[in-house]
Amino acid sequence: MAKAFQRFLARPNSDPVKSIGMAALVAAICALIVAGTAVTLRPLIEENRLAARAGQMAAMLESVPGISDLLDGGGIETLIVDLATGRISQTDPTDFDQTAAAADPDRSTALPPAADLAAISRRENESLIWLVREGDEIRLLVLPVRGAGYQSTIRAYLALEGDLNTVAAFTVYEQGETPGLGSRVTEAEFRNGWTGRRIFEGDVIQIDTVSGASGDFEVEMISGASVTSYGTIDMVHFWLGPDGFGPFMDNLRKGEAGL
Repeated sequence: MAKAFQRFLARPNSDPVKSIGMAALVAAICALIVAGTAVTLRPLIEENRLAARAGQMAAMLESVPGISDLLDGGGIETLIVDLATGRISQTDPTDFDQTAAAADPDRSTALPPAADLAAISRRENESLIWLVREGDEIRLLVLPVRGAGYQSTIRAYLALEGDLNTVAAFTVYEQGETPGLGSRVTEAEFRNGWTGRRIFEGDVIQIDTVSGASGDFEVEMISGASVTSYGTIDMVHFWLGPDGFGPFMDNLRKGEAGL
């Protein structure tokens, strides 16, 4: 093997076989270096990603009037909800990986096309939620929502006021939409357009995205990014519906969620 490689190196530099072979060798070495680096840094990348998410949630919560004092007192609770029963689960939220649960057939449910408004294919059987309470009163419910945009999965936090109908805050923490267009879902102008909007009229989810939004149920559409805009609305419709957090919210209103 070594002699064959020496004969290969002894070929003239103008030899096409040597040129192609050296290019392939350099590409293989670079691929190994990149792969090795990715594997080595994966835990650090995941740690930084989770820290960034936590920072975005904290910033969102701080923007809600009257909540910061409750947060200073350690008033935010992290819980796990069984989405099928709509009740608090006994699963420990400390080690719960929701992304892994969504990808695990044993811990998720395949969605029929007619029900899959968010275009996510599978829905985890359990989900993280966050509550801010003042005494026995719920002041804020934070839900993780996700769904398909134009060219990526959009992941966001939706914070509802204690009436479980009024949007207190909305922030997208992960997306890969078109820069300058759909990526504007992360900008303050789009986020602020959700604040104060209502979700339900009676038992029906009415929130929608329109151009020139002015009504209680209307969120301003991003100009030039209608697919992304509709994607955010569709995922809210899904996650607050019967296949998402709908059963839990119904139980919460009735005091039967197991808190």
